[in-house]
Amino acid sequence: MATQIKFGTSGWRAVMAEEFTFANVHRALHGIARYVASQKSNGAKVIVGRDPRFLGESFCATAADMLSSYGITPLVIAEPAPTPAISYAVIQSKADGAINFTASHNPPEYNGIKFSTPDGAPSLPEVTQAIEREIAAFDANPQRPHTTKAEAQSQSIDPRRMYLSRLREIVDLDVIRKAGVKIAFDPMWGAARGYSDAFLREAGVTVATVHDSRDVLFGGHAPEPDDRLLEDLRHKMREIGAAIGIATDGDADRFGIIDDDGTFLQPNYIIALLFDYLVETRGWKNGVGKSVATTNLINALAEKYKIEIYETPVGFKYIGELIKQDKILIGGEESAGLSIRKHVPEKDGVLAGLLCCEMVGRRGASLGKQLGDLFAKVGSFYPLRENFRLTPEVKQKFTEKLRGDPSEFYGIKVAKAVRTDGLKLVLADGSWVCYRFSGTEPVVRVYSEARSREDLAKLSAAAKAWIFD
Repeated sequence: MATQIKFGTSGWRAVMAEEFTFANVHRALHGIARYVASQKSNGAKVIVGRDPRFLGESFCATAADMLSSYGITPLVIAEPAPTPAISYAVIQSKADGAINFTASHNPPEYNGIKFSTPDGAPSLPEVTQAIEREIAAFDANPQRPHTTKAEAQSQSIDPRRMYLSRLREIVDLDVIRKAGVKIAFDPMWGAARGYSDAFLREAGVTVATVHDSRDVLFGGHAPEPDDRLLEDLRHKMREIGAAIGIATDGDADRFGIIDDDGTFLQPNYIIALLFDYLVETRGWKNGVGKSVATTNLINALAEKYKIEIYETPVGFKYIGELIKQDKILIGGEESAGLSIRKHVPEKDGVLAGLLCCEMVGRRGASLGKQLGDLFAKVGSFYPLRENFRLTPEVKQKFTEKLRGDPSEFYGIKVAKAVRTDGLKLVLADGSWVCYRFSGTEPVVRVYSEARSREDLAKLSAAAKAWIFD
Protein backbone atom coordinates (compact mmCIF):
# COMPACT_ATOMS: atom_id res chain seq x y z
CA MET A 1 0.00 0.00 0.00
CA ALA A 2 1.30 3.46 -0.90
CA THR A 3 2.57 5.69 1.90
CA GLN A 4 0.04 8.29 2.96
CA ILE A 5 1.52 11.71 2.23
CA LYS A 6 0.40 14.19 4.88
CA PHE A 7 1.21 17.90 4.69
CA GLY A 8 1.59 19.09 8.29
CA THR A 9 2.30 22.50 9.83
CA SER A 10 5.17 23.09 7.39
CA GLY A 11 4.60 20.73 4.49
CA TRP A 12 5.49 17.05 4.11
CA ARG A 13 8.73 15.73 5.62
CA ALA A 14 10.13 12.22 5.72
CA VAL A 15 13.38 10.25 5.87
CA MET A 16 15.06 9.89 2.48
CA ALA A 17 15.02 6.40 0.96
CA GLU A 18 12.37 5.32 3.51
CA GLU A 19 9.29 7.43 2.73
CA PHE A 20 10.92 10.35 0.90
CA THR A 21 11.54 8.37 -2.30
CA PHE A 22 11.37 9.44 -5.93
CA ALA A 23 8.13 7.44 -6.29
CA ASN A 24 6.47 9.28 -3.39
CA VAL A 25 7.88 12.64 -4.54
CA HIS A 26 6.25 11.94 -7.93
CA ARG A 27 2.92 11.32 -6.20
CA ALA A 28 3.20 14.52 -4.16
CA LEU A 29 4.12 16.54 -7.25
CA HIS A 30 1.18 15.13 -9.21
CA GLY A 31 -1.08 16.22 -6.34
CA ILE A 32 0.36 19.74 -6.31
CA ALA A 33 0.26 20.09 -10.12
CA ARG A 34 -3.36 18.90 -10.22
CA TYR A 35 -4.26 21.33 -7.44
CA VAL A 36 -2.60 24.29 -9.23
CA ALA A 37 -4.29 23.34 -12.52
CA SER A 38 -7.65 23.22 -10.72
CA GLN A 39 -7.09 26.78 -9.46
CA LYS A 40 -5.86 28.25 -12.75
CA SER A 41 -6.61 26.51 -16.00
CA ASN A 42 -4.25 28.56 -18.21
CA GLY A 43 -0.97 30.39 -17.83
CA ALA A 44 -0.10 29.10 -14.36
CA LYS A 45 3.52 29.39 -13.20
CA VAL A 46 5.09 27.87 -10.08
CA ILE A 47 8.49 28.56 -8.53
CA VAL A 48 10.68 25.51 -7.81
CA GLY A 49 13.38 25.93 -5.14
CA ARG A 50 15.36 24.00 -2.53
CA ASP A 51 17.73 24.08 0.41
CA PRO A 52 21.21 22.45 0.02
CA ARG A 53 20.15 18.91 0.99
CA PHE A 54 21.20 15.75 -0.81
CA LEU A 55 19.57 15.25 -4.25
CA GLY A 56 17.90 18.69 -4.13
CA GLU A 57 18.87 19.46 -7.74
CA SER A 58 17.38 16.15 -8.94
CA PHE A 59 14.11 16.76 -7.10
CA CYS A 60 13.88 20.26 -8.60
CA ALA A 61 14.45 18.86 -12.11
CA THR A 62 11.73 16.26 -11.50
CA ALA A 63 9.31 18.95 -10.29
CA ALA A 64 10.06 21.15 -13.33
CA ASP A 65 9.34 18.25 -15.72
CA MET A 66 6.15 17.36 -13.89
CA LEU A 67 4.80 20.93 -13.88
CA SER A 68 5.69 21.35 -17.58
CA SER A 69 3.72 18.22 -18.47
CA TYR A 70 0.64 19.78 -16.85
CA GLY A 71 1.09 22.97 -18.88
CA ILE A 72 2.35 24.87 -15.80
CA THR A 73 5.48 27.00 -16.32
CA PRO A 74 8.20 26.08 -13.78
CA LEU A 75 10.33 29.01 -12.59
CA VAL A 76 13.42 27.16 -11.36
CA ILE A 77 15.90 28.59 -8.84
CA ALA A 78 19.37 27.17 -9.64
CA GLU A 79 21.03 27.65 -6.25
CA PRO A 80 19.74 26.86 -2.72
CA ALA A 81 17.57 29.76 -1.53
CA PRO A 82 16.11 30.79 1.84
CA THR A 83 12.42 30.00 2.28
CA PRO A 84 11.62 33.72 2.89
CA ALA A 85 13.43 34.65 -0.37
CA ILE A 86 11.31 32.09 -2.24
CA SER A 87 8.21 33.51 -0.55
CA TYR A 88 9.13 37.04 -1.65
CA ALA A 89 9.82 35.81 -5.20
CA VAL A 90 6.31 34.31 -5.37
CA ILE A 91 4.80 37.71 -4.55
CA GLN A 92 7.11 39.72 -6.83
CA SER A 93 6.80 37.43 -9.85
CA LYS A 94 3.03 36.94 -9.33
CA ALA A 95 3.55 33.17 -9.39
CA ASP A 96 0.76 30.73 -8.58
CA GLY A 97 2.74 29.15 -5.77
CA ALA A 98 6.12 27.61 -4.96
CA ILE A 99 7.40 24.08 -4.44
CA ASN A 100 10.32 24.18 -2.01
CA PHE A 101 12.33 21.01 -1.36
CA THR A 102 13.42 21.44 2.24
CA ALA A 103 13.21 19.74 5.60
CA SER A 104 14.09 23.03 7.31
CA HIS A 105 15.83 22.33 10.67
CA ASN A 106 15.28 18.54 10.57
CA PRO A 107 18.32 16.21 10.61
CA PRO A 108 20.20 15.58 7.32
CA GLU A 109 18.55 12.24 6.59
CA TYR A 110 15.23 14.07 6.09
CA ASN A 111 13.90 15.94 3.10
CA GLY A 112 10.55 17.54 2.50
CA ILE A 113 8.26 19.63 0.33
CA LYS A 114 6.73 22.95 1.34
CA PHE A 115 4.04 24.40 -0.90
CA SER A 116 3.45 28.15 -0.75
CA THR A 117 0.27 29.72 -2.11
CA PRO A 118 0.21 32.72 -4.53
CA ASP A 119 0.42 35.15 -1.58
CA GLY A 120 3.83 33.71 -0.60
CA ALA A 121 2.37 32.23 2.60
CA PRO A 122 2.62 28.64 3.85
CA SER A 123 -0.40 26.63 2.70
CA LEU A 124 -3.41 26.77 4.99
CA PRO A 125 -5.08 23.47 5.98
CA GLU A 126 -7.78 23.76 3.29
CA VAL A 127 -5.06 23.89 0.59
CA THR A 128 -2.99 21.00 1.98
CA GLN A 129 -6.15 18.91 2.35
CA ALA A 130 -7.05 19.66 -1.29
CA ILE A 131 -3.53 18.58 -2.36
CA GLU A 132 -3.85 15.36 -0.32
CA ARG A 133 -7.19 14.66 -2.06
CA GLU A 134 -5.50 15.19 -5.45
CA ILE A 135 -2.73 12.75 -4.46
CA ALA A 136 -5.37 10.16 -3.50
CA ALA A 137 -7.19 10.76 -6.81
CA PHE A 138 -3.95 10.26 -8.73
CA ASP A 139 -3.20 7.07 -6.73
CA ALA A 140 -6.65 5.71 -7.65
CA ASN A 141 -6.13 6.50 -11.35
CA PRO A 142 -2.45 7.20 -12.02
CA GLN A 143 -2.99 8.86 -15.37
CA ARG A 144 -2.10 12.40 -16.27
CA PRO A 145 -5.26 14.25 -17.25
CA HIS A 146 -5.71 14.35 -21.03
CA THR A 147 -4.88 17.89 -21.90
CA THR A 148 -4.69 19.86 -25.08
CA LYS A 149 -2.16 22.19 -23.43
CA ALA A 150 1.35 22.26 -24.82
CA GLU A 151 4.10 21.44 -22.36
CA ALA A 152 5.27 24.60 -20.65
CA GLN A 153 8.91 25.59 -21.07
CA SER A 154 10.98 25.77 -17.90
CA GLN A 155 12.33 29.24 -17.01
CA SER A 156 14.94 30.28 -14.46
CA ILE A 157 14.53 32.82 -11.68
CA ASP A 158 17.02 34.22 -9.16
CA PRO A 159 15.30 35.55 -6.02
CA ARG A 160 18.50 36.80 -4.36
CA ARG A 161 18.69 40.32 -5.77
CA MET A 162 14.99 41.17 -5.28
CA TYR A 163 14.94 39.75 -1.76
CA LEU A 164 18.11 41.53 -0.60
CA SER A 165 16.79 44.72 -2.17
CA ARG A 166 13.66 44.34 -0.02
CA LEU A 167 15.78 43.82 3.11
CA ARG A 168 17.63 47.08 2.35
CA GLU A 169 14.27 48.87 2.55
CA ILE A 170 13.58 47.36 5.99
CA VAL A 171 16.94 47.21 7.78
CA ASP A 172 18.81 50.44 8.63
CA LEU A 173 22.30 49.46 7.49
CA ASP A 174 23.69 52.95 8.26
CA VAL A 175 22.92 52.46 11.94
CA ILE A 176 24.84 49.15 12.01
CA ARG A 177 27.82 50.54 10.08
CA LYS A 178 28.10 53.80 12.05
CA ALA A 179 27.90 51.94 15.36
CA GLY A 180 30.90 49.84 14.27
CA VAL A 181 29.11 46.64 15.28
CA LYS A 182 31.12 43.51 14.42
CA ILE A 183 28.99 40.49 13.58
CA ALA A 184 29.60 36.73 13.34
CA PHE A 185 27.26 34.68 11.15
CA ASP A 186 26.49 30.95 11.01
CA PRO A 187 24.29 29.78 8.10
CA MET A 188 24.76 26.19 9.38
CA TRP A 189 25.75 25.02 5.87
CA GLY A 190 22.22 26.02 4.84
CA ALA A 191 20.33 28.15 2.33
CA ALA A 192 21.35 31.56 3.79
CA ARG A 193 24.97 31.14 2.67
CA GLY A 194 25.89 34.31 0.80
CA TYR A 195 22.79 36.16 2.02
CA SER A 196 23.09 37.69 5.54
CA ASP A 197 26.88 38.08 5.46
CA ALA A 198 27.12 39.39 1.88
CA PHE A 199 24.27 41.83 2.61
CA LEU A 200 26.16 43.28 5.61
CA ARG A 201 29.58 43.18 3.96
CA GLU A 202 28.34 45.15 0.94
CA ALA A 203 27.33 47.89 3.38
CA GLY A 204 30.82 48.03 4.90
CA VAL A 205 30.01 46.09 8.08
CA THR A 206 32.63 43.71 9.57
CA VAL A 207 31.29 40.15 9.34
CA ALA A 208 32.96 36.78 9.90
CA THR A 209 31.22 33.59 8.76
CA VAL A 210 31.46 29.96 9.89
CA HIS A 211 30.14 26.83 8.12
CA ASP A 212 30.19 28.59 4.76
CA SER A 213 30.36 25.57 2.45
CA ARG A 214 27.91 23.01 1.14
CA ASP A 215 27.66 19.99 3.40
CA VAL A 216 24.58 17.83 2.82
CA LEU A 217 25.19 16.27 6.26
CA PHE A 218 25.20 19.69 8.00
CA GLY A 219 28.23 18.79 10.09
CA GLY A 220 26.57 15.54 11.18
CA HIS A 221 23.60 17.04 13.04
CA ALA A 222 20.36 18.89 12.42
CA PRO A 223 20.88 22.40 10.92
CA GLU A 224 19.08 23.93 13.90
CA PRO A 225 20.33 27.27 15.34
CA ASP A 226 19.98 26.02 18.88
CA ASP A 227 22.15 26.90 21.91
CA ARG A 228 24.05 23.57 21.97
CA LEU A 229 24.95 23.71 18.24
CA LEU A 230 26.42 27.22 18.12
CA GLU A 231 29.85 26.70 19.72
CA ASP A 232 31.69 27.45 16.47
CA LEU A 233 29.77 30.72 16.19
CA ARG A 234 30.75 31.64 19.76
CA HIS A 235 34.40 30.86 18.97
CA LYS A 236 34.30 33.12 15.89
CA MET A 237 32.67 35.91 17.95
CA ARG A 238 35.50 35.79 20.47
CA GLU A 239 38.04 35.74 17.66
CA ILE A 240 36.81 39.00 16.09
CA GLY A 241 35.31 40.67 19.19
CA ALA A 242 31.76 40.52 17.82
CA ALA A 243 28.89 42.29 19.58
CA ILE A 244 26.38 39.76 18.27
CA GLY A 245 26.24 36.35 16.61
CA ILE A 246 23.41 35.52 14.21
CA ALA A 247 22.49 32.09 12.84
CA THR A 248 19.89 30.59 10.51
CA ASP A 249 18.64 27.03 10.07
CA GLY A 250 18.74 24.80 6.96
CA ASP A 251 16.25 26.83 4.93
CA ALA A 252 16.82 30.12 6.82
CA ASP A 253 13.28 30.53 8.11
CA ARG A 254 14.42 30.17 11.75
CA PHE A 255 16.98 32.19 13.69
CA GLY A 256 19.41 31.79 16.57
CA ILE A 257 20.97 34.79 18.35
CA ILE A 258 24.08 34.91 20.58
CA ASP A 259 24.83 37.91 22.82
CA ASP A 260 28.28 39.53 23.15
CA ASP A 261 29.13 37.39 26.22
CA GLY A 262 28.22 34.11 24.49
CA THR A 263 24.72 33.83 25.99
CA PHE A 264 22.06 32.30 23.73
CA LEU A 265 18.94 34.48 23.74
CA GLN A 266 15.91 32.23 23.47
CA PRO A 267 13.55 33.12 20.58
CA ASN A 268 10.76 34.11 23.03
CA TYR A 269 12.95 37.00 24.21
CA ILE A 270 14.11 38.01 20.71
CA ILE A 271 10.51 38.37 19.51
CA ALA A 272 9.64 40.49 22.56
CA LEU A 273 12.76 42.67 22.16
CA LEU A 274 12.08 43.27 18.45
CA PHE A 275 8.41 44.04 19.18
CA ASP A 276 9.52 46.69 21.67
CA TYR A 277 12.20 47.99 19.26
CA LEU A 278 9.86 48.29 16.26
CA VAL A 279 7.27 50.20 18.30
CA GLU A 280 10.04 52.55 19.44
CA THR A 281 11.76 53.10 16.07
CA ARG A 282 8.99 52.58 13.48
CA GLY A 283 6.09 53.90 15.54
CA TRP A 284 3.88 51.01 14.44
CA LYS A 285 0.98 50.23 16.75
CA ASN A 286 -1.40 48.09 14.68
CA GLY A 287 -1.16 44.81 16.62
CA VAL A 288 1.09 41.93 17.59
CA GLY A 289 0.71 38.21 16.84
CA LYS A 290 2.06 35.18 18.72
CA SER A 291 1.30 31.52 19.00
CA VAL A 292 -0.46 30.32 22.14
CA ALA A 293 2.82 28.69 23.27
CA THR A 294 4.88 31.92 23.06
CA THR A 295 5.86 34.11 26.05
CA ASN A 296 3.39 36.38 27.81
CA LEU A 297 6.14 39.01 27.96
CA ILE A 298 4.63 39.99 24.59
CA ASN A 299 1.16 40.28 26.20
CA ALA A 300 2.58 42.51 28.92
CA LEU A 301 4.24 44.80 26.36
CA ALA A 302 1.05 44.91 24.27
CA GLU A 303 -0.87 45.99 27.35
CA LYS A 304 1.71 48.66 28.15
CA TYR A 305 1.61 50.07 24.61
CA LYS A 306 -2.17 49.58 24.27
CA ILE A 307 -1.66 47.37 21.23
CA GLU A 308 -4.09 44.61 20.27
CA ILE A 309 -2.76 41.07 20.71
CA TYR A 310 -3.69 38.06 18.58
CA GLU A 311 -2.98 34.56 19.95
CA THR A 312 -2.95 31.88 17.27
CA PRO A 313 -2.62 28.10 17.13
CA VAL A 314 0.95 26.85 16.59
CA GLY A 315 1.96 27.09 12.91
CA PHE A 316 3.28 30.20 11.20
CA LYS A 317 0.58 30.10 8.53
CA TYR A 318 -1.82 31.61 11.10
CA ILE A 319 0.54 34.52 11.79
CA GLY A 320 1.09 34.86 8.04
CA GLU A 321 -2.65 35.51 7.65
CA LEU A 322 -2.44 38.40 10.17
CA ILE A 323 0.53 39.89 8.28
CA LYS A 324 -1.35 39.68 4.98
CA GLN A 325 -4.27 41.55 6.56
CA ASP A 326 -1.86 44.16 8.05
CA LYS A 327 -3.26 43.47 11.51
CA ILE A 328 0.15 43.14 13.18
CA LEU A 329 3.52 44.91 13.23
CA ILE A 330 5.33 41.70 14.19
CA GLY A 331 4.32 38.09 14.67
CA GLY A 332 6.38 35.29 16.15
CA GLU A 333 6.56 31.78 17.57
CA GLU A 334 8.76 30.49 20.37
CA SER A 335 10.20 27.98 17.89
CA ALA A 336 12.23 30.82 16.30
CA GLY A 337 9.96 32.06 13.55
CA LEU A 338 9.03 35.70 12.98
CA SER A 339 8.11 38.19 10.31
CA ILE A 340 7.03 41.83 10.33
CA ARG A 341 4.54 44.23 8.82
CA LYS A 342 4.44 44.61 5.02
CA HIS A 343 6.97 41.79 4.61
CA VAL A 344 6.51 38.13 3.64
CA PRO A 345 3.75 36.16 5.43
CA GLU A 346 6.40 33.53 6.14
CA LYS A 347 9.09 33.02 8.81
CA ASP A 348 12.24 34.99 8.01
CA GLY A 349 15.37 34.01 9.96
CA VAL A 350 17.58 36.26 7.81
CA LEU A 351 15.50 39.35 8.64
CA ALA A 352 15.33 38.44 12.35
CA GLY A 353 19.12 38.35 12.65
CA LEU A 354 19.63 41.59 10.71
CA LEU A 355 17.04 43.46 12.80
CA CYS A 356 18.83 42.28 15.95
CA CYS A 357 22.09 43.72 14.55
CA GLU A 358 20.31 47.04 13.92
CA MET A 359 18.80 47.00 17.43
CA VAL A 360 22.22 46.41 19.07
CA GLY A 361 23.77 49.13 16.91
CA ARG A 362 21.12 51.76 17.60
CA ARG A 363 20.74 51.11 21.32
CA GLY A 364 24.46 50.65 21.95
CA ALA A 365 23.70 47.96 24.53
CA SER A 366 24.00 44.18 24.66
CA LEU A 367 20.85 42.10 24.22
CA GLY A 368 21.10 40.97 27.87
CA LYS A 369 21.10 44.59 29.03
CA GLN A 370 18.14 45.36 26.76
CA LEU A 371 16.21 42.36 28.13
CA GLY A 372 16.92 43.60 31.69
CA ASP A 373 15.46 46.99 30.69
CA LEU A 374 12.38 45.25 29.29
CA PHE A 375 11.88 43.32 32.55
CA ALA A 376 12.20 46.62 34.45
CA LYS A 377 9.34 48.00 32.31
CA VAL A 378 6.83 45.16 32.54
CA GLY A 379 8.19 42.52 34.94
CA SER A 380 10.20 39.35 34.37
CA PHE A 381 9.09 36.27 32.44
CA TYR A 382 10.84 32.88 32.34
CA PRO A 383 9.56 30.50 29.63
CA LEU A 384 10.52 26.86 29.06
CA ARG A 385 9.70 24.14 26.52
CA GLU A 386 10.12 20.43 27.25
CA ASN A 387 9.24 17.25 25.33
CA PHE A 388 8.08 14.03 26.99
CA ARG A 389 7.82 10.66 25.23
CA LEU A 390 4.66 8.74 26.06
CA THR A 391 3.78 5.08 25.90
CA PRO A 392 0.46 4.40 24.06
CA GLU A 393 -1.22 3.72 27.44
CA VAL A 394 0.02 6.97 29.03
CA LYS A 395 -0.90 8.94 25.90
CA GLN A 396 -4.44 7.54 25.89
CA LYS A 397 -4.92 8.29 29.60
CA PHE A 398 -3.45 11.79 29.27
CA THR A 399 -5.61 12.56 26.20
CA GLU A 400 -8.66 11.89 28.36
CA LYS A 401 -7.25 14.11 31.11
CA LEU A 402 -6.78 17.02 28.68
CA ARG A 403 -10.50 16.94 27.91
CA GLY A 404 -11.24 17.81 31.54
CA ASP A 405 -11.67 21.27 32.99
CA PRO A 406 -9.40 21.56 36.05
CA SER A 407 -10.23 24.32 38.52
CA GLU A 408 -6.78 24.20 40.10
CA PHE A 409 -3.28 23.07 39.18
CA TYR A 410 -1.09 21.91 42.07
CA GLY A 411 -2.72 24.21 44.56
CA ILE A 412 -2.92 27.26 42.27
CA LYS A 413 -6.31 28.37 40.97
CA VAL A 414 -6.80 28.06 37.20
CA ALA A 415 -7.91 31.48 35.95
CA LYS A 416 -8.55 30.37 32.37
CA ALA A 417 -8.37 27.25 30.21
CA VAL A 418 -7.47 28.09 26.60
CA ARG A 419 -8.02 25.51 23.86
CA THR A 420 -6.68 27.44 20.85
CA ASP A 421 -4.17 24.61 20.35
CA GLY A 422 -3.91 21.78 22.87
CA LEU A 423 -4.69 22.88 26.43
CA LYS A 424 -3.23 26.02 28.02
CA LEU A 425 -3.94 26.57 31.71
CA VAL A 426 -3.46 30.20 32.72
CA LEU A 427 -3.02 30.30 36.51
CA ALA A 428 -4.14 32.96 38.98
CA ASP A 429 -0.54 34.02 39.72
CA GLY A 430 0.16 34.88 36.05
CA SER A 431 2.10 31.70 35.29
CA TRP A 432 0.83 29.19 32.70
CA VAL A 433 1.39 25.74 31.27
CA CYS A 434 0.41 24.49 27.80
CA TYR A 435 0.23 20.88 26.56
CA ARG A 436 0.31 19.96 22.85
CA PHE A 437 0.71 16.55 21.24
CA SER A 438 3.25 16.30 18.42
CA GLY A 439 1.70 15.47 15.07
CA THR A 440 4.65 13.32 14.03
CA GLU A 441 5.87 11.36 17.08
CA PRO A 442 4.55 9.96 20.41
CA VAL A 443 5.55 13.11 22.28
CA VAL A 444 3.72 15.73 24.30
CA ARG A 445 5.22 19.20 24.16
CA VAL A 446 4.98 21.09 27.42
CA TYR A 447 5.38 24.86 27.49
CA SER A 448 5.49 26.60 30.86
CA GLU A 449 6.21 30.13 32.02
CA ALA A 450 6.56 31.72 35.45
CA ARG A 451 7.58 35.12 36.78
CA SER A 452 10.75 33.92 38.56
CA ARG A 453 13.32 31.17 37.97
CA GLU A 454 12.39 29.48 41.25
CA ASP A 455 8.69 29.42 40.35
CA LEU A 456 9.53 28.08 36.88
CA ALA A 457 11.41 25.13 38.40
CA LYS A 458 8.35 24.30 40.55
CA LEU A 459 5.92 24.79 37.66
CA SER A 460 8.00 22.60 35.33
CA ALA A 461 8.07 19.78 37.92
CA ALA A 462 4.30 20.10 38.40
CA ALA A 463 3.69 20.17 34.65
CA LYS A 464 5.62 16.91 34.23
CA ALA A 465 3.96 15.26 37.24
CA TRP A 466 0.50 16.12 35.84
CA ILE A 467 1.22 14.00 32.73
CA PHE A 468 2.26 10.86 34.58
CA ASP A 469 -0.01 11.05 37.67
